[in-house]
Amino acid sequence: MPKVTRDDVARLAETSTAVVSYVVNNGPRPVAPATRQRVLVAIEQLGYRPNRMAQAMASGRTDLIGLIVPDARQPFFAEMAHAVERVASEREKMLLVGNSDYRSEREVHYLRAFLDMQVSGLILISQGPSEHAAAEIQAREGQVVLLHRHPQEIGGTTVVTDDVGGARLATRHLLDHGHERIACVGGPEETLVSGDPVADHVVGWRQAMQEAGLPTHGLLFHTPYTRYHAYRVGLELLRGASRPPAVFCATDDQAIGLLRAARDLRIDVPGQVAVVGFDDVKEAALTDPPLTTVASDRVAMARAAMDAVEDSAQVKHTQNERQRRFPCQLVVRASCGCV
Repeated sequence: MPKVTRDDVARLAETSTAVVSYVVNNGPRPVAPATRQRVLVAIEQLGYRPNRMAQAMASGRTDLIGLIVPDARQPFFAEMAHAVERVASEREKMLLVGNSDYRSEREVHYLRAFLDMQVSGLILISQGPSEHAAAEIQAREGQVVLLHRHPQEIGGTTVVTDDVGGARLATRHLLDHGHERIACVGGPEETLVSGDPVADHVVGWRQAMQEAGLPTHGLLFHTPYTRYHAYRVGLELLRGASRPPAVFCATDDQAIGLLRAARDLRIDVPGQVAVVGFDDVKEAALTDPPLTTVASDRVAMARAAMDAVEDSAQVKHTQNERQRRFPCQLVVRASCGCV
């Protein structure tokens, strides 16, 4: 069937294409109620759908929001993306999602592609942007909001969790159980830089141990963020004669891998080793035993990121840093020995 155009709507409504445009775009000029009703009836009868991209090109903006995540297959990023999409939908926005796969060239690709599509704003969950990505973000005058991670190379608006405080909370909980040797499963050594959430989790673990007057030497284990890598590290960590009585994992995905390693080695959790994670992904409540973990309000963070995006679309801010930091809470389940 031929595509229905604005001209078709105007002919059926017995008005001009300009009036149809005013009705569709709700302005910029007022339309008499009777005329507006005729236009709306004609739109319904003909099944007319405005060309949103053409409207965007004319107005210089769209109702699209870009979101770049490192890997949407990982539970934490999947749940964060879902929270952002939910808030965007509430505000009648459409969300475009790109996976950087932890590669700077893909991050730059999506940055340029989404911004060239005239998205209203872009939310970036970065694992450390390259020099090119940082330059691209800085050149866009505040259109990019940083979520979850705040790379030190970039100023601007950020929405993050109190990662250091949350890790201290988790470690202190294990200390309160009487454990004095608490291992930490962190991220890859080369990624533990300032502004990285997992690096801050390691910092929080160290601070809590130091405040308790306890050593950390030899208790930090580096592994990529997935449960599969953590499983292999867990086998090494738990097999040793000097197996620690408690482990703080910097992410829930790593903790899930560690729990599987303990199960395969027939090591009782929490009887022989207590485990606490960080993120409170939905799967944490279904592990065996259920995982004690640290949670932040992802929906509130998504809402704050969308607020910042909408604010930046209206006001051009300076490059001064504007940061929203959300508190954490401990979600107690059985893996720590409480239940």
